Amino acid sequence: MSAPFNAEQLAEALRLAETASSAREAASLLRQRFAALRVVVVDAFDMRGEVPAAQGAQRRLYLGASDGHCWSVTADPAQAAGLFLA
Repeated sequence: MSAPFNAEQLAEALRLAETASSAREAASLLRQRFAALRVVVVDAFDMRGEVPAAQGAQRRLYLGASDGHCWSVTADPAQAAGLFLA
């Protein structure tokens, strides 16, 4: 992504994810809209203990940061290289 991901885009991402009928459909919509970000569907159980960056009635979004090798959850949208969708 040429510009850092921001809070407004995170809110848009949650709106898109919430409109989808399934997690897979939500991931597809997010990949289309935010093509520069990696979008991964994860089990909510696997994200236990992590604080979602955004949470709706059906979906939770976590921001993923990468050092080029390992991924971690971040609270900083500017560091986001991906979205974990639960």
